[in-house]
Amino acid sequence: MYSKQEVSTIKQAFWTAFGKYMKPILSADGEFISWSNYKTGIPGVSFKLEADNKTASVTILITQADAELHLAFYEQFELQKNMLEATLEESDWDWQFQATDDYGKHVSYIRKELQGVSVLRQEDWPALISFFKSRIIKLDEYWSSAKYGFEMLL
Repeated sequence: MYSKQEVSTIKQAFWTAFGKYMKPILSADGEFISWSNYKTGIPGVSFKLEADNKTASVTILITQADAELHLAFYEQFELQKNMLEATLEESDWDWQFQATDDYGKHVSYIRKELQGVSVLRQEDWPALISFFKSRIIKLDEYWSSAKYGFEMLL
């Protein structure tokens, strides 16, 4: 069993290693970006990479507080679902419009999870990095052209 400080230190070491591994990879637009802290440029839409002691996930998260805009963002993703799935080269992501975050706020998400891995086990890090790398690069490729449809909603 790890202390909270040990868990924090191990997680920080993983994300630092991931960041160093991804640093030389340019975005689809040819720019240097922070892959582990991906910025979409659209308020209320983010891409999250998360790992704990049981799972890892890549999430498209909609947190827009304005209900109409929140719905419009989710519907825009639904309209672009074929393009998203074609770019990701997988169609088994979990789509949830009615969800709540840890603070009880309404969120929507599109998520892919990897079960049976732990960020606390260094031997799982290659599988985690592979899981995150391929999906965040493909999400970036998708977002490079898809973001304009979202900008038009603002």
